[in-house]
Amino acid sequence: MLDPAHPIAELLRHDRRYHFDAYVFVFEALRFAQEKMGLGAEPDDDVDDPDDQPERHVTGQQLCEAMRRYAHQQYGYLAKQVLNHWGIRSTGDFGEIVFNLIEIGQMRKTPDDRREDFDDVFDFDEGFRHSFQISAADAFEEPRS
Repeated sequence: MLDPAHPIAELLRHDRRYHFDAYVFVFEALRFAQEKMGLGAEPDDDVDDPDDQPERHVTGQQLCEAMRRYAHQQYGYLAKQVLNHWGIRSTGDFGEIVFNLIEIGQMRKTPDDRREDFDDVFDFDEGFRHSFQISAADAFEEPRS
């Protein structure tokens, strides 16, 4: 349960465009981008205190691609429908969520980062379409021994 005093709870009361799960997804996709895709600056091994490590910055375009891949990994062919259910219908919505999180201090940005960096990174219909074919002939093929 989300604490009503948490900044995201306050955000959800004022901006109802996106479901809570959309915000969780963005955090998870950022971690996926950094840890699984290796995006962002690498941690400095010479720094003893992990809190002194510089932030591993990921650009808006990189984060959009990470979110696309992470959604495919988590939800497969239903990825677009899940995101749509949460209010996400374009890469611009990813940007709105990220900048909402920046505004409430839950994410950071560099001076070069802009909300528009997320616009039209990929077409949602194309970006969430898997390349696959279903052949009726396969369904009627005799099993091989």
